Amino acid sequence: MKAPPPGRYGVRGQDQVRWQDQGMTCRDGISLASRIWSPQAPGPWPVLLMRQPYGRAIASTITYAHPSWYASHGFLVVVQDVRGKGDSGGEFGGFAQEAADGADSIRWARQLEGSNGQVGCYGFSYQGLTQLLSDDPTAIPDCLAPAMTGLNECSDWAVTGGAHWWALGLGWGLQLAAQRCQRRGDGSGWRAIRRSLETGSFLEEGLELLERHDPEGMARRWLLEPANGNWPCHRPPPTLLRQPMLLIGGWWDPHLGGILDLWAQSRLAGGLPTLRIGAWSHTNWQGGIDRLQLAFFQHHLRRQPLPPELLAPALLEDASSHSWQAPAARSSQPVWGLASGGLAAIDSQEGQLLSPQASWGEVTLVHDPWRPVPGRGGHLGLDPGPCQRGDIDQRGDVACFTSAPLPRPLRLEGRPRLSIAVEADQPSFDLCAALSVLDSTDASVLQLSTGMARCHQQPGQSSVLLVQLQPLLASLAAGQRLRLSLAGAAWPQIGVNPGNGDDPPGPSGPGHRVISLRFDLQGSSLELMPLLDLDLGAEEDFGPNGEPGAN
Repeated sequence: MKAPPPGRYGVRGQDQVRWQDQGMTCRDGISLASRIWSPQAPGPWPVLLMRQPYGRAIASTITYAHPSWYASHGFLVVVQDVRGKGDSGGEFGGFAQEAADGADSIRWARQLEGSNGQVGCYGFSYQGLTQLLSDDPTAIPDCLAPAMTGLNECSDWAVTGGAHWWALGLGWGLQLAAQRCQRRGDGSGWRAIRRSLETGSFLEEGLELLERHDPEGMARRWLLEPANGNWPCHRPPPTLLRQPMLLIGGWWDPHLGGILDLWAQSRLAGGLPTLRIGAWSHTNWQGGIDRLQLAFFQHHLRRQPLPPELLAPALLEDASSHSWQAPAARSSQPVWGLASGGLAAIDSQEGQLLSPQASWGEVTLVHDPWRPVPGRGGHLGLDPGPCQRGDIDQRGDVACFTSAPLPRPLRLEGRPRLSIAVEADQPSFDLCAALSVLDSTDASVLQLSTGMARCHQQPGQSSVLLVQLQPLLASLAAGQRLRLSLAGAAWPQIGVNPGNGDDPPGPSGPGHRVISLRFDLQGSSLELMPLLDLDLGAEEDFGPNGEPGAN
């Protein structure tokens, strides 16, 4: 493939940023293509490296400022096509290839013309994980900014509560498959995938398209691997985990658990990571984090003073007020029990959230695979984020439990977890939960967090099921009410459970069974587990503005 000629961008008044394409030879002889943006002013400069599979010209501008912006602030910015993508040679093998290629890229970047030998890495999602992988503990970045990523290919990339991400997994896999078609010159295959994504038919035929156009692809492998199978979990060198690290997460990002795990691993390794979690989805960052990220790199690579916005080791954006706050230090959170006289699935106002000691009753709901309950918004939706779900709660196959109006404001922070006894009449079922806030008039039912669990047990046997919901921080006002909604499906966010004990991915089919779920509410509980273990690897608490050392 022929590389384009060098180009130039005008930025910051009369300053100029130049770019050129350059190859890098890996240890096995494969050449990786990179695009390098450099300032017009005399160097040398520190390097910012991003390694990604989507085309170096795009450079993740769906979430970040263009590389020319970073170059205009005194950095040599390198965006590299990973192996088997873009104009790079070799075959794309997913994350398994990145440890060796990542180490080679760090060594190469330090020796680039115009480089001062300092290297920082940035990027989100796939680009986030490439920063963390190296097969040489000495070939690591001097600092890094992984965003919305994780190390565990099962829990951080493909499976929630024992069920595969269906819509997200298929959509991402088909994007990679279309790139493979483009690389091979298969225009008809590319158009077939594009039509399927645009019409929504990929939800039905997506797995077949992957089998046809990318049979060895990582996404197809994930969708076919049992949730309890042998999944890779990547382990960065401890030296890398101790490097200065800016971790970026979002309340409605499916990889948030991976970011929180990275924070904990870094602290356990002796690192002091900086954490920011915003009211963001995977690709919508509400104005971006570029100013913060630039300040991080300027401090660690250009020895500029630490700016005020980076003084707090951890800050969280309240999803309700959109104010930034320090995480709570050892604060107690309320616990609720569930109660119903049996009508919570037919009358959305009948079920109650109250003190666990007062939980009582039972409720039966019926999951009909012909009309599965839809999943909307949240962290697994194609429409991610908070959303109105009052119409969903009105369905007869959704059981709702609502609190009394709050007597005072309430800050919800943590990882919501439901414990409930469930009996089913089939060998397998799904339990999908949503946590919402209702205004005083019930005109708004705003969904804040979702989660699910896939269960296999003997028909007629009751067992206590734990459902982990997506972490959150939200403020409720006095007079508002909290609601927990339960259903047997969240289509197409996860595949519809067939009820027969098997786990075939995908939509409902003629073999899917009707499933009756009976909830024994006695002893049930909804609680908020701590978001961060603030004792991990450090002794300080956080003050109200995130400063360390405030008790």
